Amino acid sequence: MKVLVPVKRVVDYNVKVRVKSDGTGMDIANAKMSMNPFDEIAVEEAVRLKEAGAVSEIVAVSCGVAQCQETLRTALAIGADRAILVETAEALEPLAVAKLLEALAEREQPQLVILGKQAIDDDCNQTGQMLAALLGWGQATFASGVTLANGKATVTREVDGGLETLAVALPAVVTTDLRLNEPRYVTLPNIMKAKKKPLETFRPDDLGVNVAPRLVTLRVAEPPRRSAGTMVKDVAELVDRLRNEAKVI
Repeated sequence: MKVLVPVKRVVDYNVKVRVKSDGTGMDIANAKMSMNPFDEIAVEEAVRLKEAGAVSEIVAVSCGVAQCQETLRTALAIGADRAILVETAEALEPLAVAKLLEALAEREQPQLVILGKQAIDDDCNQTGQMLAALLGWGQATFASGVTLANGKATVTREVDGGLETLAVALPAVVTTDLRLNEPRYVTLPNIMKAKKKPLETFRPDDLGVNVAPRLVTLRVAEPPRRSAGTMVKDVAELVDRLRNEAKVI
């Protein structure tokens, strides 16, 4: 069974980003970049499925600038067998990424696509669902447990009422949640081995996909600062302020 694992290059989760002074976007110049944490979980899960004998090949995919090769090399060091980069300088929206992944899925013919439920930079949480719709495949989102057997993926999801278990016929799209697993530490020998693993590069035009942005960002601004809190003498004063000043009761 072949598994396709899309990964995204994002600003490292430990970095606090700032809005540009002109309000045109976020200032990420010289910021540390890394693999999206949810995608790292997806790569780890694919490797575990391979170690369990349910998967034969793992293909990591990334869409974006040339520096995404570093992210793909990390995926290869974790355990992916080969990598594909769709190189473009365009700011990619979820639908554009889904179309690129659709074209690659038709080219590679995987039985499973497993990816992070969302990226920590835009928090869109759309790509997996859009990809499943474009391919006409079943989908199981926010997975906290995945097993493969008898041509089906059994996925456990955390919902408001507890745990929900779904059985999806393969091929399918699965998006990962935080509690699915804890990614392994990448060792130096595996980093060196990753340098020798194959990495193909395509352009969106090679796949017949138009990735021109459909949305225009008018302005980016930081949220307003919260005003300082005040102390009250007793419950009666608190209720009075909530009723007459805040007008929430």
